[in-house]
Amino acid sequence: MRVAVTSIPRFAREVYFSPNGGRTDAIVRELDKAQSSVLVQAYSSSSYKIAKALLDVHKRGIKVEIFFHKNQKRDQYSSADFLANSGMSVKIDSEHAIAHNKAMIIDGGIIITRSFNFTKAAEENNEENLLVIHDKKLAERYVKNWQDHAQHSEVYVGKGK
Repeated sequence: MRVAVTSIPRFAREVYFSPNGGRTDAIVRELDKAQSSVLVQAYSSSSYKIAKALLDVHKRGIKVEIFFHKNQKRDQYSSADFLANSGMSVKIDSEHAIAHNKAMIIDGGIIITRSFNFTKAAEENNEENLLVIHDKKLAERYVKNWQDHAQHSEVYVGKGK
């Protein structure tokens, strides 16, 4: 079932553009409010600020589960090792040519999505956009998609392990 694009903006609490449009800070603010769970789908992640915010959420006892595109197994600047070594559930989606989704689902009701990769370059140099959407019904669909991909993803054990 498709959600009409015209229906999404009415749920958007915040919209960010780049470069230097505050997308990373918006993600960190939403993560700071997490109460029960954070699910992450990311093509790539090398932003220290986002990785640190995920760690802070995890340290508060909140479930954080992440899966990345297979390039994160070899990417020199990936956050995958840091996150996995911090005790979070990190997986790799190798089933697709490119696992290009970029989304976070927080507490089953907040979606952070759009073109923004969770990287420093995306924040400082790229033309990107980010939506923060508050909608439990739409979030249910994102959670279902996340679960479908997590099922075929492999546990990440770290580089060289």
